[in-house]
Amino acid sequence: MSTFQELGLNEDLLKGITDLGFETPSEVQEKAIPILLNEETDLVALAQTGTGKTAAFGFPMLQKIDIASRTTQGLILSPTRELCLQIANEMKAYGKHLKGLNVVAIYGGSSITDQAREVKRGAQIIVATPGRMKDMIKRRLVDITKIQYSVLDEADEMLNMGFKEDITDILSGTPDDKNTWLFSATMPKEVSTIARKFMNDPQEITVGHKNQSTNTVSHEYYMVNARDRYQALKRLADANPNIFSVIFCRTKRDTQKVAENLIEDGYSAGALHGDLSQNQRDIVMKQFRNRQIQMLVATDVAARGIDVDDITHVINYQLSDEIETYTHRSGRTGRAGKTGISMVIVSRSELRRLKSIERIINKKFELKEVPNGMAICEVQLMSSAKKIHETQVSEEIDKYLEDINALFEETSKEELIKKFFSAEFSRFYNYYQKSKNLNVTGGDSGRDSGRQSSGSAARYFINVGEKDGFDWMKLKDFLKEVLDLGRDDVFKVDCKDTFSFFNTEKEHQEKVLAFFTDYKHEGRFVNVEITEDKPSRGGRGRGGSGSGGGRRREGGFGGDRRRSGGGDRRSSGSGERRGRRSEGSGDRSDRRRGSDNSPTRSKRSDGGDRDKGEFKTTHSRSGRSRRKD
Repeated sequence: MSTFQELGLNEDLLKGITDLGFETPSEVQEKAIPILLNEETDLVALAQTGTGKTAAFGFPMLQKIDIASRTTQGLILSPTRELCLQIANEMKAYGKHLKGLNVVAIYGGSSITDQAREVKRGAQIIVATPGRMKDMIKRRLVDITKIQYSVLDEADEMLNMGFKEDITDILSGTPDDKNTWLFSATMPKEVSTIARKFMNDPQEITVGHKNQSTNTVSHEYYMVNARDRYQALKRLADANPNIFSVIFCRTKRDTQKVAENLIEDGYSAGALHGDLSQNQRDIVMKQFRNRQIQMLVATDVAARGIDVDDITHVINYQLSDEIETYTHRSGRTGRAGKTGISMVIVSRSELRRLKSIERIINKKFELKEVPNGMAICEVQLMSSAKKIHETQVSEEIDKYLEDINALFEETSKEELIKKFFSAEFSRFYNYYQKSKNLNVTGGDSGRDSGRQSSGSAARYFINVGEKDGFDWMKLKDFLKEVLDLGRDDVFKVDCKDTFSFFNTEKEHQEKVLAFFTDYKHEGRFVNVEITEDKPSRGGRGRGGSGSGGGRRREGGFGGDRRRSGGGDRRSSGSGERRGRRSEGSGDRSDRRRGSDNSPTRSKRSDGGDRDKGEFKTTHSRSGRSRRKD
């Protein structure tokens, strides 16, 4: 491996490298720096997060710009405020011996006037988020017409976050003869489009394979029922007492909920998501960097730019909608040559997605078992013993030793040790002694096969579909959320144009039908009814895949049920729906949870056969008579 001196860096930059303690360049630095120093060329560099990409473009930019000039010559775009600040601080550290260097960070959430003032003082390099940069260009607070070098860092994430238009507008205002350096962990089509539009015959370097995960991270998965996901998370945390981790959730709501539950259960946790104010995010990140927070629960977008040393674990509490996102998640650990572990908690219905991730990252996941209670008790006990063994003795305790020795005068060494550790051991033993086994085996990797029904499944018709913005996954998430069910409790979801079908076990039937009595989604009544799954000839047997689905719509079940002025809803052959659920601010979740334990209601009236048995409506909620209070 080369040294930084052999790469061709000048003395001022080598001094900065020595101050930072860098010894040898990483692979991406070894490949990129000589090209960028010696050639005026565009470059596409594909490398996993945490491999030293900032230095790979930072050192060449610092060496090639004219420090004596106050003109802005370098522009670095990054997806988030945190990453923007991180890059700016690193660039300043790299160039600490370059007299007159001014690197300015431009990002939202801070005073635009102060940032404009810093730029006006003469910023040779600007590091910016696309949104704020575009705003400052529009206000004519920055001049990018003399840019010589532009960098798109984490390009895939910027495009995933919807910055394509902003990036296009910004780069369109820069000189055509500039050099553009694009750094990304993955190479989706959108990134290729940007490269073709704004780059001229770029050179390409790849560290590992495209989208491949770094070799310093091991990948594990734990298969549990969806309803046990949170319990599995707690056990994984308890089985790793020194865990310092980032936990990824798919939505802001789930992120906040998981963090709150962890805090309530006594864990050192915090949430990081887009609904937090910038000040709140700064506080959370400061606490995490100082290790006041041991488990940071985050969304994918909010976690961009987290550059914290020694993260031991990344836990995928939920897999992302975008399979490529896993590469970014796992890159939070195993950085700077250190090892890390990426854990995935999955249900059986998610195994196919796990296989897809394996193909993308070119790594195999190892199936591990969620530890049982006694294993956790043993780990915690030995962890406590090790901490005590390594504790430095305080001389301040000497004045209390006489009283302490008197108290334990008749206690043997063995008994004293037992007493001391029993306090810690008992806490975990009492919690876990009757804990169940959370692990499940087998699975089905179908499109949405989910849990295989025990033969007592209920199949439902629902009058929302793709025209309402759903696909099968979004509809499944919606049903899981509003019904307060586990992910595996909703299965065989089949989303059509204006209506859909889904299954639950019959034990949830009352709960499902009770909830969707006069329920509105975005101002529209949602109708859910029981249907019998009878596949049509030539159909796929998925409750409406064939021609039967169309005939049912004509019967009045799939049409638009909007009513001007919120009038009463009627379905074909059904009685008038009376009673309206209150649309106030009351907590519906309590009513939903309570419905599980509600007594069995009287049998519904038969709604009759529809469409000559193609779809037999055995029970119609809308056809029931009004309940008596």
